[in-house]
Amino acid sequence: MARIALAGFMHETNTFAPLLAPYEEFERHDGYPPLSLGDDYLTQLTGLNLPSGGFIEAALADQQTLLPILWCSAEPSSYVTESAYERIAEMICAGIREAGDLDAVYLDLHGAMVTEHFEDGEGELLRRVRAIVGDAVPIAVSLDLHANVTNAMVALADVITIFRTYPHIDMAVTGTRAYTLLRRLLRGDSLYCAFKRVPYLIPLPAQCTDFGPAQTLYSRLESASVASADIAAGFPPADIYECGPSVIAYDTTQSLADQYAESLLEDFVALEGAFDTSLMAPVDAISRATRNNGPGPTVLADAQDNSGAGATSDTTGVLRTLVDSRASGAVIASLFDPGAAARAHAAGVGAEFECDLGGHFDVADQPPFRATYRVEHLASGRFTGMDPMLLDAPVDVGPTAKLAGRRTRRRRAHCSDIAALSMPGPILVVSCRHRSGERTHHGRQKHRPLSLRI
Repeated sequence: MARIALAGFMHETNTFAPLLAPYEEFERHDGYPPLSLGDDYLTQLTGLNLPSGGFIEAALADQQTLLPILWCSAEPSSYVTESAYERIAEMICAGIREAGDLDAVYLDLHGAMVTEHFEDGEGELLRRVRAIVGDAVPIAVSLDLHANVTNAMVALADVITIFRTYPHIDMAVTGTRAYTLLRRLLRGDSLYCAFKRVPYLIPLPAQCTDFGPAQTLYSRLESASVASADIAAGFPPADIYECGPSVIAYDTTQSLADQYAESLLEDFVALEGAFDTSLMAPVDAISRATRNNGPGPTVLADAQDNSGAGATSDTTGVLRTLVDSRASGAVIASLFDPGAAARAHAAGVGAEFECDLGGHFDVADQPPFRATYRVEHLASGRFTGMDPMLLDAPVDVGPTAKLAGRRTRRRRAHCSDIAALSMPGPILVVSCRHRSGERTHHGRQKHRPLSLRI
């Protein structure tokens, strides 16, 4: 049995965002477990659709000895603070030093972490871990599909494998794959690495692997002729020097790895023009949605305000455009405003109060939306994930409220009269930034999104 140390430190950094990631954000339980130490690491992550969950299950089935050190994650945001990074990195390094003789190390990382003092948070962590364990101990790494894979990551890790789906429904599978590759190294196999950078950036909405050129590229990996091959789509909002897509391949000879990686790169270059980078203006998207007479709602994904990519999740542009367009049959979810959620819980169901909703982070042209709101429903914000990405995961977005805006009155631009405007539908307000794709979250707020238009 091999003695394998495990550690996880995950953050996706949007350097354009206003909110930093201090240590407390890694302690918070949101859609992922809170910072977990020692045996709590195994308890919290076993069975979840996370890379560590897949790695743990596969390694224990192989009767390996696991030495869990620390796992943590924070909601994407701007830079990880220097103090948070140093504290967590030292906890990981101290745990590895205290573990004694090791046969291998597994690191569950994101690949797009930027700190206040390092552009490449993962590369720096790998440098420190490698300095402790030496060159003879193999290090396996799993990364997010949006990783900006750096030269340091490739040089310091023995094997790297990456999510292959966006939305990320294969996180645990990626962890299992990381263990399978590590097991080969433990058995004495030599795996040679080929790493190629793609000479363009891919906007996040164009990275979805369910259709288009991303689907074409990722489908190639299913029949790869090498020991391992992966694609990182990159995370442009990190905005670092080594930002962008890349391909990585491993095989038993350098030439085989090089040939496969080069063929993937050629496909990438050929498909550059096929990526659809167009986005609709809110007014045009709403106009199309209101004309949709088919079954089910039209989903307007406000990509630039996605908390899953580091945004504040409290901008009001789409809400304001829905009101101005006199749209109806909509639900706005989820808007991050802990102050409004607290007021709603203090007031109680059925109560009304006036407040400035959202727009609290000085994002350009996104002021708060002032209206009178009625509290339709209140919930704790705690639920269990039902959809593939967070299946069976305990989620906590803090106290939540479903608010119904009454007819709101605000001054018309360039006019002196006051216009009475109808609200488009309920607004789900949360106390912690979190993606709103979970059906359970909507169900806890006593409404049925599939019955709505937008």
